[in-house]
Amino acid sequence: MSEKKMTSSRRHHLKSVILQIAMDWLEKEKVEGAAAKEAYLSENCPAPDLSGDQAALMELAKKIYAQIDKIDDERYDAEAKVQKADKEIEDLNIKVVDLRGVKKPALKKVRMSADTMLQALLGSKHKVTMDLRSNLKQVKKEKKEEEDTGDWRKNIDDKADRKKMFETS
Repeated sequence: MSEKKMTSSRRHHLKSVILQIAMDWLEKEKVEGAAAKEAYLSENCPAPDLSGDQAALMELAKKIYAQIDKIDDERYDAEAKVQKADKEIEDLNIKVVDLRGVKKPALKKVRMSADTMLQALLGSKHKVTMDLRSNLKQVKKEKKEEEDTGDWRKNIDDKADRKKMFETS
């Protein structure tokens, strides 16, 4: 079956009709919410009778404080239940992530010298160079005389002197 394309004017008209219906529903919902609120307040919170002596007003104040305490307790209990449920949801989410496993992204090879890497890490404020050879001390090698190393008898005499040192002490 071939489906016919809807013209843009027809689509625009349908969209405006749907938006109008949605706006009507939202207004009805607001009116119903306000009516429900009024009904609840008239049922549960009757208008206070302020006529009478001081004892009657004190009694009324005590009743109101008792209701406030009761509502506060209910609010605290509901809050505790919500916190417990949130904690449970968080634990379950952690378990789901653990079961799925963490996928490590494939790393790309980046050709970067040590200097540019340090500059990227530390920022452009710090001037650091990785020329390690420039920081090394210059050490001159001393050449031993070949005559000293070549004469084996002299080495034996040196070792004999050492041996005597250990024997006498």
